[in-house]
Amino acid sequence: MPELPEVETITRQLRPHLEGRILEGVEILDPRWCVPDDAAATEQALIGRRILALQRRGKHLVWRTDAGTLLLHLRMTGTLLVGADADVPYQRVVLTLDDGTVVRFCDPRRFGTGRYFADDADATAHLDARLGPEPLGEAFDGAALYAAVHHRRSPIKALLLDQLVVAGVGNIYADEALFFAKVHPQRPGDRLTRAQCALLAEGVRVSLEHGIASGGATIDDFRHVDGVEGWFQNDFMVHRRAGLPCPECGTPVTKRVVGGRGTYSCDRCQPRPRARRTTAVR
Repeated sequence: MPELPEVETITRQLRPHLEGRILEGVEILDPRWCVPDDAAATEQALIGRRILALQRRGKHLVWRTDAGTLLLHLRMTGTLLVGADADVPYQRVVLTLDDGTVVRFCDPRRFGTGRYFADDADATAHLDARLGPEPLGEAFDGAALYAAVHHRRSPIKALLLDQLVVAGVGNIYADEALFFAKVHPQRPGDRLTRAQCALLAEGVRVSLEHGIASGGATIDDFRHVDGVEGWFQNDFMVHRRAGLPCPECGTPVTKRVVGGRGTYSCDRCQPRPRARRTTAVR
């Protein structure tokens, strides 16, 4: 699934094409894209709207118009392509701008979504109810992370994927951040110290910024708006490197499942947590 760096990359690439332009044509080819809203009503609401600003919140693309907000989520396999051929496969939505530019939302697995809110405040409230602090903003630091996890016994890897703990972090960047902080992905949240949380928050920021600088990571389907792949996958420290030597100590990287997700770590650089002590019942 595209994570924060991939969505940020798409947002930045779309801005010069879309900001200030008018949506002259909106064709929703797959009504499931805007469920629970009606496809025809969504088309009519968007046609004629001027796009004022493109933003990102977590993994969502936020299109602010002169009359409402469109929220897009790429999910696992969604891509937004500018100037792609008319017969490009898996098209679900076609957007035509007043200068003739055509943006096509393609999504082979059909998980991506688009929701239009006539009131900007409703769109913001929709996001705020589902997302925690932005990891690249001032609200996210070691203290904020410690406050969010210190009372929870779930593995820290699973907690980093909880969008209410921190917005936009997914499987790739959680693995990379945990390696940066030398924290094992199975360590329970309530067993992280304040110092570890501070280092882990820094690791989240560093890994995300590196991902953005690299144009995101392409594992399967992620593409830039011109169809080009990202290249952060070439710089992974541990993610998808099972059996390969750790770049710092040479120990083979281990793959395991944590919180239902394939997880990669170096068990030497990131020591496994000890089992909790149990009190014998007499």
